[in-house]
Amino acid sequence: MERSSEKLIAAAQELSAVLAPMRFAAPVSHVYNPLDYAWAPHEQYLRRYGTGRKRIVFLGMNPGPFGMVQTGVPFGEIEAVRNWMGIEAPVNKPAVENPKRPIEGFACARSEVSGRRLWGLFSQHFPRADDFFAEHFVANYCPLAFFDHGRNLTPDKLPASETAPLEAACDAHLRAVVEALEPEWLIGVGGFAESRAAEALVGMNVRIGRVLHPSPASPAANRGWAEAAEKQLRAQGIWC
Repeated sequence: MERSSEKLIAAAQELSAVLAPMRFAAPVSHVYNPLDYAWAPHEQYLRRYGTGRKRIVFLGMNPGPFGMVQTGVPFGEIEAVRNWMGIEAPVNKPAVENPKRPIEGFACARSEVSGRRLWGLFSQHFPRADDFFAEHFVANYCPLAFFDHGRNLTPDKLPASETAPLEAACDAHLRAVVEALEPEWLIGVGGFAESRAAEALVGMNVRIGRVLHPSPASPAANRGWAEAAEKQLRAQGIWC
């Protein structure tokens, strides 16, 4: 029987191929696909931690400029990916690089705040990454990062004519992830991920939950994200 990690790898490759020809109009100046240029660390992540059935899958929106954009790992704050997960691999350059957001891979000196908060909470409860990933996994709904030059654009800010085919591809990929990992819970990290999961996973045997997004753009997250997220997980009965 095909291992879940192999299913995840095949699904990610298919998603990347489907998204490759898509084009996005202004104000989008650059689009990064880490499943392409940062495939080596992403494949490591899937192969090492995407094995077996997971009780809980956390779902983010899309890559951050100093996280998955640099490391190929969802919410991929460099220190957490390298030191906690034990993942490091060469990262190439995208075909068209944004001079305002250069790809430096694991040499990037900037820290992804959302990833530092998310993985910080998980590593606090699970000092060994293997113990966390025994029952948990973290994925992103959309693998593409969008930029208006130096400004990060999230998928919910794109026009409907562009989001329809993008969401169709990402919905199909999310269903493949759920089929491979058979989680009891799918937890949207933020409202966008929760709403997309609720729509994409209709009819599938998975419960949908939500935690506050750890973005520094969120005043609530800046008032103590880890405590708020843990309280939400316990209130929903996801963590004991």
